[in-house]
Amino acid sequence: MNALAVLIDTDVLLDFLVDRKPFTKYAKMIIQRSQEKAINAFIAAHSITNIFYILRKIYTVSERKQRLLDLCRSISIVEIGNELIINALADNDFSDIEDCLQAECAGTVNADYIITRNIDDYNHSLIPAILPENLLKKLKV
Repeated sequence: MNALAVLIDTDVLLDFLVDRKPFTKYAKMIIQRSQEKAINAFIAAHSITNIFYILRKIYTVSERKQRLLDLCRSISIVEIGNELIINALADNDFSDIEDCLQAECAGTVNADYIITRNIDDYNHSLIPAILPENLLKKLKV
């Protein structure tokens, strides 16, 4: 059986990088499963720049770069080009462009799920959203 393909939403990545309790445990387990190749994990390219900016009050520039480098070495990055941005901007079902862009990126890699804590943000996504703990249950972890 092939490993599930998943796109990890920014909120789950931040849970991992910032140790946001009580969500850290599941975020760490998701990242660990991606490092073990139990799942084929992807990150939308814009998540990297968003996270770099969000972490500015917590970590130095070099610390942010190193944390993101470590993450990017074990998780594939989904490139965002003209077509994805136009699709996201033209999609009237999503009120949040960032969420729509995540869904577009998930579709590009034929993801089975978008791993997020904000399930309701993806009601209009063609790729189903799933909580980290529910994905881990599917993996029987």
